[in-house]
Amino acid sequence: MGPIHDNQTDMPDQSSPYLLPEVPKLPTAVLERVHTDYGWFAAEPWPRPFEEFLLDRYGIDVGTHYGGVEVMNPWGKASGQLSMTHRQVQEDVEAGLGFVVLKTVIAQDATGTRAMDAWAIKESRMLAEPIVGRSGEEGWTISWRGRGWWQSFDEYLELLRVCRELARPSGTLIVPSCKYHLPTPEETAWKTAEYEHTTRRLLEVWRETSSDETEPMLLEKDFSPTLAGSEHSAARAKVLEWLRTVGRLVQEAAADKHDPHQPAVQLGLKLFNALFDDAFQIEMLRTIHEAGAGRPAYFIYGNRLFDPHREFDGTTGVAYGGPDLSDRNLRVLAKFRKLADEGGISEPLLPFSGTGNIVTGRMALEYALQGASSFQLHTFFQLPADQYRRNTGTKTEKALHELYFHPETGFIVWLHHLALALQLPSAPIHFRDVVGQGSLLER
Repeated sequence: MGPIHDNQTDMPDQSSPYLLPEVPKLPTAVLERVHTDYGWFAAEPWPRPFEEFLLDRYGIDVGTHYGGVEVMNPWGKASGQLSMTHRQVQEDVEAGLGFVVLKTVIAQDATGTRAMDAWAIKESRMLAEPIVGRSGEEGWTISWRGRGWWQSFDEYLELLRVCRELARPSGTLIVPSCKYHLPTPEETAWKTAEYEHTTRRLLEVWRETSSDETEPMLLEKDFSPTLAGSEHSAARAKVLEWLRTVGRLVQEAAADKHDPHQPAVQLGLKLFNALFDDAFQIEMLRTIHEAGAGRPAYFIYGNRLFDPHREFDGTTGVAYGGPDLSDRNLRVLAKFRKLADEGGISEPLLPFSGTGNIVTGRMALEYALQGASSFQLHTFFQLPADQYRRNTGTKTEKALHELYFHPETGFIVWLHHLALALQLPSAPIHFRDVVGQGSLLER
């Protein structure tokens, strides 16, 4: 099948959002070491613990945080069909991911009723396809027919329980994801019973699997990219109402009656790309920052683009990724950060996790320069085998090998490049010191 061409209609600003040059500048000795290790680890086992290897051999510290929680590295698996069984999660833990976000469960009330039941659709098949962005850049997108968790809520709770337990020795963070009721433009009432029942049940399992019962539960609220093409997002004002309200309802549902001021949930909102212009995306970001009681602890930016005309497997209207997704995400993030730097946001910036066409270490660092302290990947774990140099192990291991060691696009070479460009301390180079420093590199 030939490459797909993006046809997102509402992306008029095509100025480049990228800050890194075409070729990294770094010490020759480091580049030679990367070339050696790229070939060596194409077939050999990973050194353990891998973060210590990176510190000893390359002088880089990749420790960071996700949603305010320390994680050993910034690489995570985004919610989806690759994180819906304990075996999948076990592979990710063994490969050394910093965190895994489980498949998105659909909220329900105590009777089992789900207002967003239309999102509980089983995947029929998935297809990795080449895609060409408006810039001419080639990339990949994954198409599938399906949405959230389609099995029972009790089975999801068991998945969370098992995965939390199996990941405990490794330090890999396991995060549940949920899609709660969102009223349509014609609705005024929120189905708070779904927020209460679902949040409390998830929190029960979190506490059962935690050594500290007061530890807040990390939870992603998924605003699916398919919302962009549904009646739910028909009115801009309604979308902003969602963003102001969801966080408050989750916190109220989880509140401890004995200590209502102690947050029980660290909520992250996974924002979607609406079928509106960049200005509305910036308004969405402003809204979550200035949402008062609804302000989340962090956010994830930004979910896939949506093409209402594209067809796949008998469905018209499909979400997609690829170069146009990272182009738009980074462009919006840069505009928003500039607005904040100029005093246009009344509250401190929230931490966030970047997602969208992260298929190289270089792309990940583009997100980091705009403020992302971690990265969620999905497509890059599903490419055909010939897209990876490593010829053994799981696709998670193969992906991490490319992300870290590729001599032209890898995380190691570009982090060393940034250490020189930003004049960072080099003993060691801390990934955290790069986060949010994009304004220092603007052309």
